[in-house]
Amino acid sequence: MKRLLISLCVLIAPIQIAISQTSVDSLRLPALRESALSTDPRAGQLEIVAAQSALRLRNITADLKPTLSFDSQAQYQSDVASIPVNLPGVTIPKPPKDTYDARLSAQQRLFDPSLNARRSVERAQTAESQARVRAVLYSINESVNTAFFTALRSQAQAAELSTTIIDLEAQISVADDRVKAGTALTSESNTLRAELLRRRQAVAEQNAVRHAAIAVLADLTGKPIDPDAPLATPDLSQSIPVSPAYQDFRNRPEYQQFELSREALRRSEAVLTSQDKPRLLAFGSLGYGKPGLKQLSDKFDSYWLTGLKLQWTPWNWGTTGRDRQVLALQRDLLTTEEKNFTNSLRRAVEQDIVSIERLETALVQDDEIIALRESILVETRTRYSEAVITSADYVDRQTDVLAARLARSTHRVELAQARAHLLTTLGIEVR
Repeated sequence: MKRLLISLCVLIAPIQIAISQTSVDSLRLPALRESALSTDPRAGQLEIVAAQSALRLRNITADLKPTLSFDSQAQYQSDVASIPVNLPGVTIPKPPKDTYDARLSAQQRLFDPSLNARRSVERAQTAESQARVRAVLYSINESVNTAFFTALRSQAQAAELSTTIIDLEAQISVADDRVKAGTALTSESNTLRAELLRRRQAVAEQNAVRHAAIAVLADLTGKPIDPDAPLATPDLSQSIPVSPAYQDFRNRPEYQQFELSREALRRSEAVLTSQDKPRLLAFGSLGYGKPGLKQLSDKFDSYWLTGLKLQWTPWNWGTTGRDRQVLALQRDLLTTEEKNFTNSLRRAVEQDIVSIERLETALVQDDEIIALRESILVETRTRYSEAVITSADYVDRQTDVLAARLARSTHRVELAQARAHLLTTLGIEVR
C-alpha cells in the first residue's frame, strides 16, 4: 500500500504543477512587452517631438506676416556737402551738421519659394525623429524577453525539483519505518534527509532568481506583479517564417527611420534649390527727424516711404553646390549604416536558426533520455523498497532523472527564448 501511495504522489505532483502553471492569470510575454513599450518614459518623446515641430512650423508661418522694426539715431558730423557758388541775392542752404532720425519700418514677403520647402523639411525631420524614438523603444522588447525567460526557466526548474522533493519525502517515510523496525541504519534516513534539504535549497534559489526577474518585469511594465504569479510558456513555433533565408528585415522600425532620414535629406536639398530663387518683398517706413527727406532743410519733419524689393543671389561662390555635396555624403553615411545594421541582423538570425535547430533535436533526445532514466528509477525504487540497495543508490538514480528533466525544461525554455529572439530580430510581433 505504501509503495502504491508513493507512486501516486510522484505521478500526481507534475500534473498539479502543470495545472498551476496554466492558470488564467498567468503572465504572458506579448502582454508584458506591450505594457513595457507603453509605459517606457521615452514614449513621451513622441509627443515632445511633435510639440517642437508645431512650434517650428508656426515660426515658419510667421515669416509670411509683416515684420516691424524701430530705429532711431542722432549724430553730429564735422562737415557737410556744400555748393561753392556765390550768387548775388541768392543764399544756398547747407545741410545741418547735427541730424536726428526715428523711424518705424515694415517689411512683407510677397513671394518666397523657400517657405513650402522649409515646411516639408520640418515635417520630414519630425517624422525621422519620431521613427528614431520608436527604434530606440523597440530595444526594450529584448529586455522583457530576457527577464521573462529567466523567470520562466527558474519556474520550470523549481517545478521539477518540487516533484523530486515529494518523492524523497515519501521515501524518507519508508526509511524511517525500516529504522524503527531495526532493518536499516539511521544513515539511510539521514542520507535522504540531507538530499531533501539540498533540493529545498535549490528550489529556494530558483524562486529567488524568479522573483528577481519578475521584479525587473514589474519595473519595465510599470505595474505591480505578484512574485508568485505563474508564467505561461509561449508557443511560437507557428510564428516562425517558413522561408529559411530570413532576409526580410523591413518590419524593424530602424528601416523606417533610414527611409525617413533619406526623405529628410531630399527635402533639405529642395530647400537649397529654393534659396537660389528670387524673393519679392514690400517695404515701408514712417519716420520723423531732422532733416527728414529734405536733405537741405534744418528743421524737423515727418516722412514716409514705400516700395518693392527683389532679392536674388545668382552667385554665391559655390556654396549651394558644396551644401549639396554635404547632403550626398550624408546619404552615403546613411547607406553604410543601413548595410551594417542589416549585416548584424543577418548574423543574429543565423545564430538563432542554429540554436533553434539544436534545441529541437535536443528535446527529442531529452524525451528518450528521461524515458530510459525513469525506467531505471522504477527498477531502483522497487529494489529499494525490497531493501536490496541503499538510500544513497536510490538518490543517485533519482538525481539522474532530475538532471534529465532539468535539462529538458531548460531546453524548452531556451527554445522558446530563441524563437522569441528570432521574431524580435525580424521585427515580427510576438503573439
